[in-house]
Amino acid sequence: MSTQDRIVVGKLGATYGIKGWLKVFSYTEDAESIFSFQPWLVKVKGEWKELHVESWKRHGQGLVAKIEGLNVREDAQMFTNAEVSVMADQLPTLSEDEFYWRELFGMTVVTTEGYDLGKVTDILETGSNDVLVVKANLKDAFGQKERLIPFLDEQVIKSIDRTAQRIEVDWDPGF
Repeated sequence: MSTQDRIVVGKLGATYGIKGWLKVFSYTEDAESIFSFQPWLVKVKGEWKELHVESWKRHGQGLVAKIEGLNVREDAQMFTNAEVSVMADQLPTLSEDEFYWRELFGMTVVTTEGYDLGKVTDILETGSNDVLVVKANLKDAFGQKERLIPFLDEQVIKSIDRTAQRIEVDWDPGF
């Protein structure tokens, strides 16, 4: 099971109550959808463990879950602060023009004129629109080390080619 096969979808928080429940922090777009992915994969003391959610509920502004086999607070405490991962093939299949962010990491970004701007290393959420963080090539003609390119479909992002691992943008390489 490689690291790329696992996708982090949340994190377990502190214990809740005395019967082995844990607080859950979901990174999914719809917070409750984290519970549709089973089993959860959690790394504890260097070892991967499969967890199955027995029950869950909303609690105030957050979520709590009861994990199978965890019946007392002390057993649940070892999972506090552990990241919750699932296998990538558990994620819903997207249409041809939709992408998971993880698919964009490592893609080469080129301008419509063919200038190689570098590779996507991160994506930032800014509220108004997402932003590609592109690490420039070592011999960048414009002296750039990193570029922030707004992810504005059709305006800036002209095409994304999964097969070629390439994103074409309408962007000034000097910016």
